[in-house]
Amino acid sequence: MRDTSFDDRIAAVRSFNRFFTRQIGVLREGLLHSDYTLTEMRVLYELANHGDQPAATLGRDLGLDRGYLSRILAKFESQGLVIKVPSATDGRSRLLHITAQGRALYEPLERRSRDEVGDLLSRFEEPDQLRMLEAMRTIQDLLDSGGALKYAQPFVLRAHGPGDMDWIARRHGALYAAEQGWDASFETLVGEICADFERHFDPALERCWIAEMGGERVGSIAVARGGEDGVAKLRLLLVDSAARGAGLGSRLVDECHRFARAAGYRKMRLWTTNQQKEARQIYLGKGYALVAEEPVHAFGQDMVNETWELTL
Repeated sequence: MRDTSFDDRIAAVRSFNRFFTRQIGVLREGLLHSDYTLTEMRVLYELANHGDQPAATLGRDLGLDRGYLSRILAKFESQGLVIKVPSATDGRSRLLHITAQGRALYEPLERRSRDEVGDLLSRFEEPDQLRMLEAMRTIQDLLDSGGALKYAQPFVLRAHGPGDMDWIARRHGALYAAEQGWDASFETLVGEICADFERHFDPALERCWIAEMGGERVGSIAVARGGEDGVAKLRLLLVDSAARGAGLGSRLVDECHRFARAAGYRKMRLWTTNQQKEARQIYLGKGYALVAEEPVHAFGQDMVNETWELTL
């Protein structure tokens, strides 16, 4: 393949696409022997697995034309599969919600899809299954990153659980003491933020993720209510030194934005300082704007407090 022309490589990619779509049955008129297309099932999948969300967000995440998505949603609404409900954070916003009837349709098809993939994998011995998965991961990473491997390690994100908030506070304290020279008052502050988050936690409007690598905790982030209608706070972003340079911080922020949009928030707000160079680059890259700054002496250092905002 190294000696082929660029046109030959284009042809090879198109050939692989044709081969793979035949293998997974994408070209069948009805996906999984149903009356629904692949795109229609993707819409139901997003609503079933990622909760209520605005139509604009759903279309953006799936890369669908607004008119095409509108026709799909009109079909689903007429069949009682999807309804529109008020946002809990913004009374002017309406969110798409999959109904019990929609779930009753979706879940058997989801099980059938799992079974078909299981049948496909079972044709191969375990070493070949792993080779196939590694090849898929390579393709996904290259396409996601636009040319460089996005994640050098297999990070796993999960919801926070017992003991995680204590870890977040301790790890913040240790890292910032070692890297920024901040004193113990910073760990105390993070501990207070964690305690307040746990004390008033609302799972419909708030979420905290823990990133793990090889079974060890290496990062965290949270979405918390912002105290204003339609505003959420991005909090507790942490990437351990052992996990840096592989895109984990960006991935954590993306997860926050996805949840916030689905929950009906219109704006994200965060606090940081001028000393958090790497985090500030992530925020800039995601479209955040610096809206306020104030020189302060905190945690034993002179610094500038900064407030950043993003319209979702």
